[in-house]
Amino acid sequence: MTDTALILVDIQKDYFDGGRWTLSKMDQAADNAATILDHARKTGDMIVHIRHEIPSDAAPFFRPGSEGAEIHPKVAPIDGEEVILKHKPNSFLNTRLHDTLASHGISNLVLVGAMSQMCIDATARAAADLGYKVTVVHDACAARDAEFDEVAVPAAIVHAAFMSGLSGTYATVTDCASHLEAK
Repeated sequence: MTDTALILVDIQKDYFDGGRWTLSKMDQAADNAATILDHARKTGDMIVHIRHEIPSDAAPFFRPGSEGAEIHPKVAPIDGEEVILKHKPNSFLNTRLHDTLASHGISNLVLVGAMSQMCIDATARAAADLGYKVTVVHDACAARDAEFDEVAVPAAIVHAAFMSGLSGTYATVTDCASHLEAK
């Protein structure tokens, strides 16, 4: 039995070109996530897909029942893989994620998905606080341009800032090739 789970966070259609909340390099991140997913399936790691819905008809993206809220086909779940619905950035908050992982004896988490500055950050920090050993595969995650105090921040800088904040304290942050070599 494995003690590792791959957590695919919010790899949903609205984040891709043509979606309601497009992220920079989402296709490349999803391709790397798909590679890691394929490897996890072959090695028998537990797989959990997190799907975010914002329960409001006025939501800018991930509206309940919308095509944009669907998991992208690149990483579509197959029979036997958990799919957990969430309504907040932290994948553990008011969901069954922690109980599901605990019931399977999971102690190590590998996180991929989106957005780096929101749901990946919130989920990684919560996981570490709950005692999980966390790995974030940074090139299987994507970010969006941001703005603060009239300063425009490109997605690449947003992504780097959040990965650097997670690295060491909350998670081991690695790239796809290095993660697969270490497995």
